[in-house]
Amino acid sequence: MSISLSKIPSVDLLRGFVAVGRRMSITLAAGDLFLTQSAVSRQIHGLETALGVKLFERTHRAIRFTPEGEQLFVAADSAIQQLQDALGALEDNIRRRPVTITASIGFVGLWLLPRLGLFQAEHPEIEVRISANNQIVDLRKEGLDIAIRFGEERIMPLGASRLFGETVFPVAHPSLGMKRLDRPELIEQSTLLEFEGDSSFAWQWSNWLESQGWTGVKPKGILRFNLYDQLIHAAVAGQGIALGKGQIIGPMLADGRLIALPTPLPGPSSNKVYYLIQRDSPASSQAQTLIDWIRTEARVTDSAPA
Repeated sequence: MSISLSKIPSVDLLRGFVAVGRRMSITLAAGDLFLTQSAVSRQIHGLETALGVKLFERTHRAIRFTPEGEQLFVAADSAIQQLQDALGALEDNIRRRPVTITASIGFVGLWLLPRLGLFQAEHPEIEVRISANNQIVDLRKEGLDIAIRFGEERIMPLGASRLFGETVFPVAHPSLGMKRLDRPELIEQSTLLEFEGDSSFAWQWSNWLESQGWTGVKPKGILRFNLYDQLIHAAVAGQGIALGKGQIIGPMLADGRLIALPTPLPGPSSNKVYYLIQRDSPASSQAQTLIDWIRTEARVTDSAPA
């Protein structure tokens, strides 16, 4: 006959009983449970008192089950083992759960993915899932751990941390044969790649031309893009002159896929920054590892010459 759930003794008492039964030693059981011998002895005494029966017979040098103790141990040991197995599987699932990061399509394609291989080589045990999305989303509702967003520093949400800013300047593929963008005739002979995904002052070619005193100068052609990574890929393909984000396209400048085109006068500057938002504080250990790595890489990006 079963008893009601409310009459089952405390799990702590049963855990102490099973630990002693497995070892047949209070000393060894105490070591397994990271408790003192006296604490384990109290657990056994508490269980015996709750049940109203003796569970162990104690001699000077050893202990052994009473018939009632042996009967309880068979059931309790099996139940505790099943609980251990279930909790172990749950911990494994939690450890294997991917860390999910959301960021703009351009940031993912041009900054994150070229570096992510280094992170995976250092931390092969951490699975990363990327959600490339230009929309602002609710991290908790969407089950996301980390977000990288872009905007003016003054409107950063509470808890956000700055990664790096942006420096905007003209860039082109070496095949276009340009070293500088220092004459209006070069504009008239060129196709300009226009980014329509950001209406900021620094991202409008008309403002750049005005800053050089070239108002009214018409380019040979204009190609417009709503995604920044597509614009940069077009520039790398030699399709025209783009306005580049120095912090994002650094590797392309370093390996010569793109070259910076200095202008006679400074162009418009940007006041926008990339910042990181984490869903949980503190974050899980795996998410924190990825956050720390992103911040380290961002510091390198922020300190590099734009």
